[in-house]
Amino acid sequence: QVRLIESGGGLVQAGGSLRLSCAASGRTFTSMAWFRQDPGKERELIAGFSGSHSNYYADSVKGRFTISRDNARNTMYLQMDSLKPEDSAVYICAASPHYLPRNYTYWGQGTQVTVSS
Repeated sequence: QVRLIESGGGLVQAGGSLRLSCAASGRTFTSMAWFRQDPGKERELIAGFSGSHSNYYADSVKGRFTISRDNARNTMYLQMDSLKPEDSAVYICAASPHYLPRNYTYWGQGTQVTVSS
């Protein structure tokens, strides 16, 4: 059974940092990504990797967030620095066995990030 489990969310003051983890089980993936969703807004792709392709970052997080993976642990991370109140959202990891997927097959449940001003 394939599972994606996020952790590391929480409450942090503006300017602070958090590190999110997405632990995958059941199989390995070529592509993984972080999305975020705020109530009333569309789900936003904020960072991702696919095979040896260069990492993707949304303009809203470029220079502040860093995506990485630990293949031995089958885990993806999102280091979030210089957090802003507008970064508050549910952060959701997604995965696909395909290179540069149009859609992601597997989704986690999400972890809440709240940034206070």
